[in-house]
Amino acid sequence: EGIVELDMISLFPTDTWKGRENGLRADIVQLLADMQPGFLRFPGGCIVEGRTLAQRYQWKTTVGPIEDRKLIINRWNTEFAHKFTPDYFQSFGLGFYEYFLLSEDIGAEPLPILNCGMACQYNTGELVPLEEIGPYVQDALDLIEFANGSTDTEWGALRASMGHPEPFNLKYLGIGNEQWGPQFFERYAFFEKAIMEKHPEIIIVSTAGPSVDTDLFYYAQEQLPKYNAPIVDEHFYRSPEWFFENAARYDSYDRDGYIVFAGEYAAQSVGQGNPNNKNNWLTALSEAAFMTGLERNADIVQLSSYAPMLANADAWQWTPDLIWFNNMETYGTPNYYVQKLYATNRGTEVLDMSLAGAPLTGQHGIFATAAYDEPSGEIIIKIVNRNAEDMEFSMELKSEHDVADTARKIVLASDDLEAMNSFENPTNIAPVESEINTDGKNVTLTLDGQSMTILRIKRN
Repeated sequence: EGIVELDMISLFPTDTWKGRENGLRADIVQLLADMQPGFLRFPGGCIVEGRTLAQRYQWKTTVGPIEDRKLIINRWNTEFAHKFTPDYFQSFGLGFYEYFLLSEDIGAEPLPILNCGMACQYNTGELVPLEEIGPYVQDALDLIEFANGSTDTEWGALRASMGHPEPFNLKYLGIGNEQWGPQFFERYAFFEKAIMEKHPEIIIVSTAGPSVDTDLFYYAQEQLPKYNAPIVDEHFYRSPEWFFENAARYDSYDRDGYIVFAGEYAAQSVGQGNPNNKNNWLTALSEAAFMTGLERNADIVQLSSYAPMLANADAWQWTPDLIWFNNMETYGTPNYYVQKLYATNRGTEVLDMSLAGAPLTGQHGIFATAAYDEPSGEIIIKIVNRNAEDMEFSMELKSEHDVADTARKIVLASDDLEAMNSFENPTNIAPVESEINTDGKNVTLTLDGQSMTILRIKRN
């Protein structure tokens, strides 16, 4: 006779992604894999900061045997009045090792984000003194060893003991999330110096603060060149109208400045942090228009990611979100299909596309960009029609090569800007494919009202 106390009970289905023990839900990961993402940013943004430094995300407590990982409170537990969840904890069954595995499994570059010695500045804003920054910097160096080190190193040996003796080939490392002000740059300098001395092959991702076009953002832009920041993470949660109006945002960026990582963005149907935000077609259409500018400026905007990525229908804090799931089902939003169409039709070289000598950034309600895809030999054209009515659209291809007399056409559209996908109707707004004829190098088609259209034209 006696009493047995059980701790860390975690039940998993046998049908996990790639059959991994304690693995991820196959249906959710399949949606991610279908996007063919270039990278995976993890574990997120504000989650790395914590309301206090004691509650910050520490990657070392998320690896090793699952039952030994250190439980901490989730920083979103009391963040919003509409979702007060004081019992919301992180068990870290999903930790840094699993994030690295997920990146590898879906063919994406891992892009981990680490705490820079600052708690969330929207909360306590607690700072580690500069003379005590050493352990935080060491965490970054040890993470590189965990990801890339040989099995005879301390952290490389731990990776091997978890089942992955081969390195994860980490290339990117983010320092800080949305930190701002001189306090951030004072601490960032320690990370930059130590990482470049020991691992000059690592590309560091810095931050430009919580939002663009603010005094904090402009201050960061002044400071960043002093700290050799190669890639800078810019965030924007704005109205759909802002996204339509900023399709030309990066056209005038300094080509000798930093590389842009548009690390968090999503059109807000009501307002930032509002629980009534919806993943409706208006938000997705505005993002599609904005992304024409990201592609056109791919020389400086080299990474971009919608955020947040996942939301549990019964346990969310923030809206909108890219993919929704419950205990049994999952679906991609219209925003998901916009992201997927861009990712799976990205091409290898941006092409010039203009109307009267200027990029199409909203003239007559049209936004467009073009690329050439060397592996397939196809010209890929993306066109967004913001207008409610259909429009006739004609192009003349300036290619020196002939093109096929047919083209593949993919359309994402809805005549209802409030329309959404749901568990009951997961593909209410989803891509529809067809074929159109071309007239030599002249292409004419009808653009559906409120649509995103992709043309793939084979070059002979």
